[in-house]
Amino acid sequence: MCGFTGFTTRSTPPDGGVLRAMGDVIRHRGPDDEGYYTDEHCGIAHRRLSFLDLSNGHQPMSSADGRYIIAYNGEAYNYRELREELIAAGHGFTTNCDTEVILHGYMEWGPEVTKRLRGMFAFVIWDHQKRELYGARDPFGIKPFYYATMGELFFFGSECKSFLPHPGFQKELNREALKFYLTFQYSALNESFFKNVFRLLPGHQLLWRDGAVELSSYHSFSFAPDQTPLDQRAENIRRVVTESVEAHQLSDVEVGAFLSGGVDSSLIAALSRPDKTYSVGFDRKGFNETYEAQALCKELDLKNVSRIITEEEFFSALPAIQYYADEPNANLSTVPLYFLSQLAAKDVKAVLSGEGADELFGGYMSCHTTPVYRAYRKLPQPLRRAVGKWAAKRPPFKGRGHLIEGGQTVEENFLGQAFIFDNEEAERVLKPSYRSPMTWRDITAPYFEAVKDADDLTKKQYLALHLWQPLDILRKADRMTMAHSLELRVPYLDREVWKQARAVPSSQKMRGKNITKYPLRLAAVPLLPDDWVKREKKGFPVPFIAWLREEKYYNWAKDFPGVCGGVLRPELSAGTVGPALLRQGKNPPQVIHGTFFSDLVSGLFSGAVRGGTLPSRNLTGTGRPPFY
Repeated sequence: MCGFTGFTTRSTPPDGGVLRAMGDVIRHRGPDDEGYYTDEHCGIAHRRLSFLDLSNGHQPMSSADGRYIIAYNGEAYNYRELREELIAAGHGFTTNCDTEVILHGYMEWGPEVTKRLRGMFAFVIWDHQKRELYGARDPFGIKPFYYATMGELFFFGSECKSFLPHPGFQKELNREALKFYLTFQYSALNESFFKNVFRLLPGHQLLWRDGAVELSSYHSFSFAPDQTPLDQRAENIRRVVTESVEAHQLSDVEVGAFLSGGVDSSLIAALSRPDKTYSVGFDRKGFNETYEAQALCKELDLKNVSRIITEEEFFSALPAIQYYADEPNANLSTVPLYFLSQLAAKDVKAVLSGEGADELFGGYMSCHTTPVYRAYRKLPQPLRRAVGKWAAKRPPFKGRGHLIEGGQTVEENFLGQAFIFDNEEAERVLKPSYRSPMTWRDITAPYFEAVKDADDLTKKQYLALHLWQPLDILRKADRMTMAHSLELRVPYLDREVWKQARAVPSSQKMRGKNITKYPLRLAAVPLLPDDWVKREKKGFPVPFIAWLREEKYYNWAKDFPGVCGGVLRPELSAGTVGPALLRQGKNPPQVIHGTFFSDLVSGLFSGAVRGGTLPSRNLTGTGRPPFY
């Protein structure tokens, strides 16, 4: 796990001092080593967190003839096999690290090297001779990649805030991003919160040449359900997950594991058997899974390190968390993940985690339907639509939401695991200049169209693979672990595991009312106690709404010192929106949107746009960084 940043220019040679300043912004991604490359048209900065061939592997790394220069972030778990293949083709190596393998792979196969990699990655390769830059990102979007074209400059990097020190970077808030942030709880557009700064999509590659950028896809997800019997399917899944866990433990340093009370992380821990597992919780009933984690470790004879997060720690860490998040994200689990990473980083440099299992195997209850709902959906669609329209005009009553949803198609009512404000509500919150004619359906429609003939569950999973997983789950996982120079490895998000997951028909993914990802649970039966196999999904519960019902934190939210940059309607200040939403019974993410919206946006982005200073080297995460 590392980080890179840099820029190309068509005329003015890169300024080495500016490049170093850009690299310094992402020092948390790689404290073990730093490196810089410049020529008359390109500057690349790299920060390294080393795991393989610790004394070598310095980046940016050049080919023997100096033509190709690579900066790479990630892990290629099959690099040894590829290395042998390249040696047979006549290539020579001076290190035992995967970076050099990718570099030589590009020299041998060109862009096709990306299709051969098993792992997580984002990298750039500069061709000094042709003056062109190639970049690629892994199929799942585990590793980040941002880019921007501004005049004759082309920026690229692991985090968009690394572009800020460059005087040619135009700091401007992307006004359109705000509306959809209020709906999805994360930045859902391909363009980031910084205007003209884009994410390279998962499974995509780019080529910069003569000031122009060419984008293309090298990978796409497709489902291919078959009729493999459940017992055989469970055995197949157990085999590939076991192999993936083994591959993800490849390292010259110790690798730990995150552990909650759920089946996903429990299975990873049971297979990897790390020296230590790590867990966090809150001192409130229903919000502390450290007991389940400790109990499992006792059963499996593993060591668990855990801690309780206090409410004071939670609230005081928010400014630093938002800085490291790079873009606003109102997923409450971001905060405990920050503290969990901090805990693990005291002992290890890498951890295994269970992200991805829900998206691959259908683990979210919101993607499934109850037996009663399924029976209701069998009624004629015109009748259901009429009933839904009738219910929508009535005051809230039990079952109203199901009646409304039952009259709509998946394309009309589903946008993912978090639905905060609908289009009309978001428009009412924002000032006119921050509104957009686009709706959330404009964002989801292309993905639904790609699987238009699939069943509803498959459509929801396909959407999650392209929006929720890379833009929320994996982005917060990368940023919160990297805030503490900790590498996160996700064995479920592996190409061989995906081959098994894509073959599971929707009819096999759920049993009873609430047992999701059933084949994966069957695969875990020989490895986990029965209670862990059957345990319902909890997510990463946070008692945020309970805290705001206490006088102390209600007053804190009410008096929160927002630094709103004029994006909200005047009567909707940071000190009034959150408490008002809470009184109306809105859920916790909606409350955090209201309470912290001004600070999340203005604190990070207005500070940057107005020329705020970057944080000091001793940013602790316990106070407001100077960046704000």
